[in-house]
Amino acid sequence: MPRDDAARGAPTRRAFAKYGGAVALGGLLAGCTGGGDGADGGGGAESGDGDAESNSTASTESEPDDDASAGLPYTASMEPVGEVTFEAVPERWIAYDGGFADMAVALGKGDGLAGIGNADRYYTYVYDELPGVEVDRSPIEAYPEVRTKEEFYELDADLHLYDPQMLVNWFDWGEGDVEEIRDNVAPFFGNLIFRRSDGWHDYRYYTLYEAFERVAAAFDERERYEAFAELHESFIADVQSRLPPADDRPRVFLTFEGTDEPETFSPYRLVDKGTSKKQWLDLGVTDALAGTDVENLSTTNRGELDYENLLEVDPDVILVRGHERKSPTEFRDTVLAYMEDHPVGSELTAVQNGRVYRGGYLYQGPIHNLFLTERAAKQMYPDEFGPVTDDAELFDRQRVADIVNGDL
Repeated sequence: MPRDDAARGAPTRRAFAKYGGAVALGGLLAGCTGGGDGADGGGGAESGDGDAESNSTASTESEPDDDASAGLPYTASMEPVGEVTFEAVPERWIAYDGGFADMAVALGKGDGLAGIGNADRYYTYVYDELPGVEVDRSPIEAYPEVRTKEEFYELDADLHLYDPQMLVNWFDWGEGDVEEIRDNVAPFFGNLIFRRSDGWHDYRYYTLYEAFERVAAAFDERERYEAFAELHESFIADVQSRLPPADDRPRVFLTFEGTDEPETFSPYRLVDKGTSKKQWLDLGVTDALAGTDVENLSTTNRGELDYENLLEVDPDVILVRGHERKSPTEFRDTVLAYMEDHPVGSELTAVQNGRVYRGGYLYQGPIHNLFLTERAAKQMYPDEFGPVTDDAELFDRQRVADIVNGDL
């Protein structure tokens, strides 16, 4: 049931958050003020690079004060929405994808989850390894595909972590529909960053931590963001210091194929710097499709490769997305076993060497990324980091839990 804020004397909906005048409105309506993957519900080559912008300011915030309202109002900005002014810190929120949901959980806002746009690709089991961190699955199960105006009205959230242009281009919303929900319910605040190959995304992209910084600004959680950024930087630096020389790193083919008996493969290109590729880029692997004319999977490119095509490339490692709810053993007993018995697939070097693995999430946030990078390091460099099936930990779970729980 929608909350009756006015009747309870709470701030009205439009007092809760508002867009910053013509700049924000122009960014939303035009959908282009500057400038991520797969067989994944909608829309893949990059147009724009957010990496150059890591030092930009995401928000204007006051110093902490004993008065809880001392820092209000405050602003946060993200393309294609522009600047949003918050009169109160958002409590209830919805995210389209697991990456933005994971950002909110990392910022200690998991209790405010009201629904999700794509529950099938939000993997909450990682939180089981973090002491004292839990996400209630009931809102996800009750609202697993929040994509209609009616659902936005019904949930009556304070913040929508959605790229509104994704709703326009994937789910046939009009610009008027976006304005209506923005004005009558709550602001949108998101950017489709998991890949960079959709032609309609002609505004700025962000790296994972650039987007995370902006979401932290929207929730007024600068300290938690900075703690995560410090942990992430230290973790990545340690892993990278242990990598072998570039010539000794594997040639990797990243693909989507959700069946247990794959016959064709939808290709991803690692030159696409979308956030779903972050762990592979941080680990310095080589794109096995380099030098070919194969394009990245996108809204308009749905091309596939068969085993004969793949044998011409013959990658050292094959990473298959679409199996993240399988254990490593279950994956090997199904997908890899089928490829080993295939008359052509069995000729692939990666198959012969048993180097076919699950390919990671399409949508990853900061917590997801720590786990996925740890797994990927073992997949790519088992001689250095140990086999992917062992329990060796490359980052401190307790420290992650402490940050989420506010022990900074």
